[in-house]
Amino acid sequence: MSEFDLDLRNAEEQLEGGEDGGSEVILGVLDGTTDPAEWITAVEGGDVLVLDVDGDLNRLAAGFAREVRDAGGTLMRFRGFLVVTPPDVGIDTDRLS
Repeated sequence: MSEFDLDLRNAEEQLEGGEDGGSEVILGVLDGTTDPAEWITAVEGGDVLVLDVDGDLNRLAAGFAREVRDAGGTLMRFRGFLVVTPPDVGIDTDRLS
């Protein structure tokens, strides 16, 4: 068996220094005050949005819903919230039935 030259002492520092920083779940209010481009940018960056819908969902989401879907993201209304996920992040609804 061959030997590996693996230095684990600095591994954590190297992982934390990555530019991606990982995805986040962003909680917000969908009331028309936030520029739709901000929601699009967040989803394109890999973030999941959980937005409390304050008003007419179709009107409020019109500025970003089509672009998110066209990019492979998912939008789903759950109770009073709109959940928006980037591509490759699914929404599991199996436990709702």
